[in-house]
Amino acid sequence: MNQIILLAVLTSCIFASGCSTVKPWQRGYLSKDIMTSAVDPLGSSLDNHIYFSKEGSSGGGQAAGGGCGCN
Repeated sequence: MNQIILLAVLTSCIFASGCSTVKPWQRGYLSKDIMTSAVDPLGSSLDNHIYFSKEGSSGGGQAAGGGCGCN
């Protein structure tokens, strides 16, 4: 039982050591097109076109918020 707990603690320590804060000068590397998670950029672009056509809006797909904008 102690070996299982020790293995779980060591595994979680190994995974936690991979977490780090991105420095401001490193953000430029992460914002490159090669770092996107879209497997099919053309399909993703088509999905965005359909989504924004139905929504009646353009852009801002990655930003939070919403509403009609009236106060």
